[in-house]
Amino acid sequence: MPRRRVADKRDILPDPIFSSELISKFVNCVMRDGKKSVAEKIVYGALRFVNERMLKQKVQDKPEEEGGEEGGGASSVSLDYEAVLAVFEQALDNIRPSVEVRPRRVGGATYQIPVEVRPVRRNSLGMRWLIFAATQRSEKVMSLRLGAEILDAYNNKGIAVRRREDTYRMAKANQVFGHLRSYG
Repeated sequence: MPRRRVADKRDILPDPIFSSELISKFVNCVMRDGKKSVAEKIVYGALRFVNERMLKQKVQDKPEEEGGEEGGGASSVSLDYEAVLAVFEQALDNIRPSVEVRPRRVGGATYQIPVEVRPVRRNSLGMRWLIFAATQRSEKVMSLRLGAEILDAYNNKGIAVRRREDTYRMAKANQVFGHLRSYG
């Protein structure tokens, strides 16, 4: 508890391209050393990569139904804002943890106690895990790493989803210590 006052929550303006506060918050999480334009290039490049992969997937799913009339327009790919935003939100939903473990010292021993995660922390943990998982990948450019990790998270694969599952498994294993949770 703070001694003086509770810090005010700042309003986050939605980003200019997708008009989404979630993307704006994600850009702020990717940002290093106050270089927001670099972070925007990384995030928008990753979302463009996701869009291109989705279009390739759609073309592979229906091979000869259209007759190849639109086959030459692959270089002029337009960004489908709603679909890319839906993929990003679904990927983040697949990463967000619902429970986590918190250490609590009781009688000289430290127990890992499972606690439900607040929605704001759930979002921030999901974004942080997504960025960390992207940095662990082997692609050369960060926007490609991030885009590939978003697609993996959308398909319930990847490092970030594994981390969420590990957190859930840890909470499940320590479920017997749930009665030690403090309510205040």
